[in-house]
Amino acid sequence: MGKFQVIDHPLIQHKLTIIRDKNSGTKVFREVVDEIAMLMAYEISRDLPVEEVEIETPMVRSVQKQLSGKKVAIIPILRAGLGMVDGILQLIPAAKVGHVGLYRDEETLEPHEYFVKLPDDIASRQLLVVDPMLATGGSAAMAIEALKKRGASNIKFVCLVAAPEGVKVLQEAHPDVDIYTAALDEKLNEQGYIVPGLGDAGDRLFGTK
Repeated sequence: MGKFQVIDHPLIQHKLTIIRDKNSGTKVFREVVDEIAMLMAYEISRDLPVEEVEIETPMVRSVQKQLSGKKVAIIPILRAGLGMVDGILQLIPAAKVGHVGLYRDEETLEPHEYFVKLPDDIASRQLLVVDPMLATGGSAAMAIEALKKRGASNIKFVCLVAAPEGVKVLQEAHPDVDIYTAALDEKLNEQGYIVPGLGDAGDRLFGTK
């Protein structure tokens, strides 16, 4: 089973409270989602491989460490996942960005793929699939399936708020994928929204209803 980690650093908890507040408007919501994504990226990138390189400091020649091996790609699930991309790019500016678009059938509630555009070399990259909410887990599981069909194997899923039901669905569908969240919330309500949650992340990011 992949790793499941709640990144509950005090700065992340504080910022999460700001975006949970229904009185936080679009501008604040968007900025703080970015900040949380950046803080989470610091922790998620902890196990990136490093290699030794010889450089010259102003004083001496010296062997130091730099990132090596697998490069990173960020894959937001459209559209709310877009809100987390810039924050991660601030820490990992060389990362490539792919996109997976899903829509939900209003009758069956099943997700369907409508847009997938990825870097050519995803098979050799560490992929960070990002979406603010892990609610039912259906969209996340399908997005990851779409990536695996196209050759990806090294995948982490990153969200801000997760429901226990969604974590279970994603772990069962993709036991090889590590899941990182800033908070594990109480439950899903009848409408499939996370409680206490933060409402509809897409609407709050983009000012739509």
